[in-house]
Amino acid sequence: MLRSVWKRTLKIVVLTGVVLVASAFKTEPEAALFIHSSNKILAQVYDIAGEVKLKKWELSVTEDHFLRLRKTFQTGKQEYFSLHLTSVADVAYLGNTDKGIIRINTKTDDVIVQTHGDKKGNVDSMATSFSIPLKNIQTEQLDTLYKTFQLFKSGGEEH
Repeated sequence: MLRSVWKRTLKIVVLTGVVLVASAFKTEPEAALFIHSSNKILAQVYDIAGEVKLKKWELSVTEDHFLRLRKTFQTGKQEYFSLHLTSVADVAYLGNTDKGIIRINTKTDDVIVQTHGDKKGNVDSMATSFSIPLKNIQTEQLDTLYKTFQLFKSGGEEH
C-alpha cells in the first residue's frame, strides 16, 4: 500500500514537472521574439544627441530579462544602469514620435546605478526609475517596447 502511494506521488510530481517545463518552453519563443525586437528598436531609436560627449553606448534587453545601459563618455567616465524586467512597476513615454523619453519606474530601489572613472569617485547606488532618451520612434516600435516590459513584469504575467 505504501509503495503504491509513493508511485502515485512520484507520477504526480513528474507530470507536474513536465507540465511546468512545457509551459515555460511554450512562452520562450514569444519572449525571445520580444527581446530580439526590442534590441533592434533600441539600437535604432536611442537618442545619443541628448548625451554630452558620449563616446559609446550599449543598450539592450538580455536573455535573462535585464534592461541594461552602459554609457562611456569621452573623459573615460562610465555610467551603468541595470534592472530586471520583473521589477517594473510602470512605463511612461513623454514626448512624440520625433523625440521623447521612456521612463521606467520600479516597485522599490531595483535599478542598479554605477559610475566608474568619475572625478568625484566611483559610486554604486540604487534607484527607482530609469529614463532612456529616444528619437524617431514609431508608435508600433513604442508598443513593442511596452509589450516587452509588460511581458516580464511580475515574473512574466501579462497585464
